[in-house]
Amino acid sequence: MAAGMEFSSNNALKRNLEKYAAQYATEQERQGSLGDGRSSIHYPALFLFVGDQVAPAVSAVQEINRLKWDNGEGVVYVQIGTENQEHDQHRDHDTVPTKHDHYSDGAHSGYARVNGLSDARNGSTSDDGQVTRHVLPLPTIQTDRPSKTLRKDVHRSFHDSDQALFGLNRTLRRVSNRIAEYGRLYSSFDRIYVTVVTRADDPLNVLLPELTKLTETILAQSFKSVQTDLHVLVSEMEQVDSFGYASAAGLAFLRELDYMQGLDYTFSGNLLVTEDGISIPVVHPTSPLFDLVYILSDKNERGTGVPGGWIENAEIICRICLLKNRKQDADSSGSVSSTGANTYNNTSFKNNIRTTSDQHGYASAGFAEIRRPNKPIALAVLYHLYRYLLERMRQEPEWSIKDKLAFFGLDGASVERKVEGILPDEDLVSGMSGIMTHNVSFTDLKPLSLREAERALFGHGAEAYFRDNVVRLAEERVRQRSTEGSLRRKAEQSRTEHPEVGYFQWAAWSDNGFGSVREALLGLIRDKSVQLESARALLEQRQQEWVEDQSFKRALFRDKQNVRNLIDCLLERVYVPKVELLRLENELQLLRVYDTEMEQLHTFSRSVTETLATLERVLRETAVESIAAADEYIGQNVMEYYGKVTEALIADLEAKRGRDVWFEDRHMGDMNGLATEGNERLLQRLMEVCHVMLLTAEPLRVPFEEELLLRANVTITYGDKNVLTRDDLFRRLYRTLEEQAVVRVRVFDYTQEHRYEEKYFFGDHHSAFMDYAAYAEETSRIYKLGVVYEERSSGVEKLNLMGGFHLEDLMVYRNGRVYYDSYTENGYELHPSDLAEKLSPMR
Repeated sequence: MAAGMEFSSNNALKRNLEKYAAQYATEQERQGSLGDGRSSIHYPALFLFVGDQVAPAVSAVQEINRLKWDNGEGVVYVQIGTENQEHDQHRDHDTVPTKHDHYSDGAHSGYARVNGLSDARNGSTSDDGQVTRHVLPLPTIQTDRPSKTLRKDVHRSFHDSDQALFGLNRTLRRVSNRIAEYGRLYSSFDRIYVTVVTRADDPLNVLLPELTKLTETILAQSFKSVQTDLHVLVSEMEQVDSFGYASAAGLAFLRELDYMQGLDYTFSGNLLVTEDGISIPVVHPTSPLFDLVYILSDKNERGTGVPGGWIENAEIICRICLLKNRKQDADSSGSVSSTGANTYNNTSFKNNIRTTSDQHGYASAGFAEIRRPNKPIALAVLYHLYRYLLERMRQEPEWSIKDKLAFFGLDGASVERKVEGILPDEDLVSGMSGIMTHNVSFTDLKPLSLREAERALFGHGAEAYFRDNVVRLAEERVRQRSTEGSLRRKAEQSRTEHPEVGYFQWAAWSDNGFGSVREALLGLIRDKSVQLESARALLEQRQQEWVEDQSFKRALFRDKQNVRNLIDCLLERVYVPKVELLRLENELQLLRVYDTEMEQLHTFSRSVTETLATLERVLRETAVESIAAADEYIGQNVMEYYGKVTEALIADLEAKRGRDVWFEDRHMGDMNGLATEGNERLLQRLMEVCHVMLLTAEPLRVPFEEELLLRANVTITYGDKNVLTRDDLFRRLYRTLEEQAVVRVRVFDYTQEHRYEEKYFFGDHHSAFMDYAAYAEETSRIYKLGVVYEERSSGVEKLNLMGGFHLEDLMVYRNGRVYYDSYTENGYELHPSDLAEKLSPMR
């Protein structure tokens, strides 16, 4: 049970650490010239997600744009789905969590957030400001398994439902008004860029012409120009549960897409609906439906699966949109300057991917980024700071054992003060001299021992008097002075005077080890036990002495006086040792009580120090895991390098503000006290202090290539020939970006007649690497290379655009054909009735 609780607690700590690291990374993205400046888009943008299966992409795209676009809060997102939840149940079977934790975390939560439904009569709409989800009331899609006419039925059901069309009109008009409200965020309101995103195997994309044209028509009432691109997400990873129908449906859509993108494509339909139910036709003139169509897969051109699956293509979608719609910067004279060398030209790209037969060419893209690993850095600095503070807490003060005993109130003087007053202050001998005696002559007492004489004189009276007036009073006082927790209270009191002594010292000093307080205390107990045995032996010896051998004064013929003198001798020889014996017994009892409390103190302080050590272990594990999740090359030497950086920052701060600056109340304060409240509270304070005092320091804000060079060489000793030069680093970065920005679609190269490529770097104005990248391979490259300058000092990105292929060149097209043919032969109708006959023969 305890192990389970610890596991749960550690997981909670890791979640807090991940949030902390993500927050730091986000801050680095949002900072201006000292960090990363965000781009702005020039014209308004609308993202239209068609189908239930692209729901995770909504939050992914929104989060990327929010982080990277300065006016990203003005972008509007619309998802059109159905009430069918079958896709929700199986949606994750081909989706691997993306490397961007905040994207994958937000995907499903975003879907849940916008899925509050109402008004099912006309189709329901939910709206959270930027994201609008509209549910089409299509009962034909409410099936446990795909019917043989699913896509056909969806198409027919939509056109047969006046309510569905009216509800969609209302939603899109509301969205258009929402975009108008964000007008102040954009440089121009003449044009709007619409990005349509769908999954190839989603049945709702059978309505893509209707949904696209209705959206464009409504937007055209507010904008002079509407430019629409389509991003088709395909899954090539082997499916387990639904590979057959999904492949057939995906190929059916691709065939329809080829028809929509034909130069002779036209479309007309009564799509506009007024509040009075009047339908107004919408016409698409002879031309391709979309300006450009991008095919993005969960496998890259090499056939390797993409980490993060198809959802990872959200980065590509966002960067393509920015490339087309980036705000132009004005120079000092007020004129618009170029965003970079060889800027993107949409018309040129379209012309270059069109084949000689004027057949429409499709495009794809690859994306890679190299940036300072902000999350691992934040976690590494946090770990090194905590390890340093823990080392400070573990340091032993140069105290003698006497000083340590005094800390707990166990030194000789303190123990004597505790024992003082336990016994009555009055003269015991004079107090007992008045005890009633029996009438015994001195002659009868002379041959007796002192024990026998006491019994003859007092019977049990003397013992009873001593017990009632001395022993019981002493026992009561001992009980009062040995109340539970007194040792810990004394230690806490001493800690206020000596804050450098904390629970690590408590745990060490209360242990049984050599030189510990516990060892000294046990030594005192042994010594007192020996003294007690000696005192008992002395008392026994005294009680066996003979009366006639005693040296008290005797008076001739004065029997009573001799008896009185004997009583005084008896009290002196027997009861004074008894008092000493009682004192030793009570002192030993107090020491044993303190020993028990010392054990309890050790258990308590050891548990606190183990908690502190657990936090150190969790911090290291989380940092190492974060580093491992980063690229192997980009994440190299993070712990080593930032260990030295943190050490230098700590030394600098302590030189300026004193060695105890960390333990001031406004910073960490009393870490021992925080530790007793649990690791979550301690971690929260630690993260706040690290963020304010270390993460904002200049050594953590150097440009990413400089930081990477320093980190790469941190383990290199002076004179080592393996030192990495700046040119070596730039060559590696350039090669790494190219290798990772592989196009996200598989194409048969030998059937692709026309392949056209453009490649774009996104990076800092002042980056030396960007200058290197702009001119690398200048004499040998056969593709267009562009550079988009931004204010970003923590990384560089590369977007590779490739176009010119046809759908029949795709592996997913060729692999899906066998399923398409088989399902068709088995009676599946995969196209609307009026469309099937218009499609070109399969090639």
